[in-house]
Amino acid sequence: MKIVVLAGGISTERDVSLISGKQVYEALKRRKHEVVLIDVYLGYEGDISDIFETDKDWGKDIERIGEESPDISTVKAMRKQNDNALFGPNVIDICKQAEIVFMALHGDCGENGKIQAAFDLFDIKYTGTDSLSSALAMDKILTKYIFNTFSVNTPKSYILESEGDKTTPAFLPCVVKVNSGGSSVGVYIVNDKKEYEEAVKKAFSYDEKVFVEEYIKGREFTDCVIDGEALPIVEIVPVSGFYDYKNKYQEGATKEYCPANVSDEITKRIQDEAVKAYKALGIRTYARMDFIMDENENIYCLEANTLPGMTPVSLVPQEAGAIGKSFEDLCEWIIEISLKKYK
Repeated sequence: MKIVVLAGGISTERDVSLISGKQVYEALKRRKHEVVLIDVYLGYEGDISDIFETDKDWGKDIERIGEESPDISTVKAMRKQNDNALFGPNVIDICKQAEIVFMALHGDCGENGKIQAAFDLFDIKYTGTDSLSSALAMDKILTKYIFNTFSVNTPKSYILESEGDKTTPAFLPCVVKVNSGGSSVGVYIVNDKKEYEEAVKKAFSYDEKVFVEEYIKGREFTDCVIDGEALPIVEIVPVSGFYDYKNKYQEGATKEYCPANVSDEITKRIQDEAVKAYKALGIRTYARMDFIMDENENIYCLEANTLPGMTPVSLVPQEAGAIGKSFEDLCEWIIEISLKKYK
């Protein structure tokens, strides 16, 4: 198949996306597909008439993920057309040549539904769920409303309209979160009013919408649902701190156990809740849901990730591995179920 792997962009998860894209690109090349890896924001300015036959290693300049989220202003300076347009040079035309686009995008660039909507207009096939469910899952405040409507257990929360709104937290400890972020960028666990005020200020520097969530102390789990079926669950244990950007992507910073060392009853409860969240948001193809279980074994769904990471330390490949699927198998599986959307 002719496949474009689309990565990069200008979200705070840009570096993660590029590594995901490189991994997917290399896996699909090993399966003898005709593959190109394109940065959705920077695009490609060469001749695209025979781009799938070009003898080029599209991933060779992509290195590791840094400990901090990238400086987006530096990325923007790299593009000749200095604007915030979603698509760089030739991206749409290259994608039109492909049989499917593998979406290796993360965060606000790729998971909010805008690119999916554009591809629908251009009749470009892509992996992952559609534009509407992408937008709903990316907007954490809307996700909360939907979870509450469909009885998906989730921590209590409230919305901040502006930086000065509700300077006294409704509960402590709590978690201050940006509305549309990912990879725990703009997420702060706070214990007192001073920390709260600092966290709110930082969060508003990332996003126009911020919300505050009740802090649930407990064990962290995640579960991927593919084509409506839950995979084995993963328990996530950071060596120190919480599961933030650094702990997610630096090797050795977090221990993961898959399948998680819990009872069959707890496993089933988390899997059932993952499927319920998946269906509530109208997700198609695949997504990964994140959970906290408190000391009384109450299970809380935090959010859904419609384009979860595909890096060497990502969680969905570990879940697939637990049922005997290699990374290459997983990539092929995602393509197969994504093509079902178009039948």
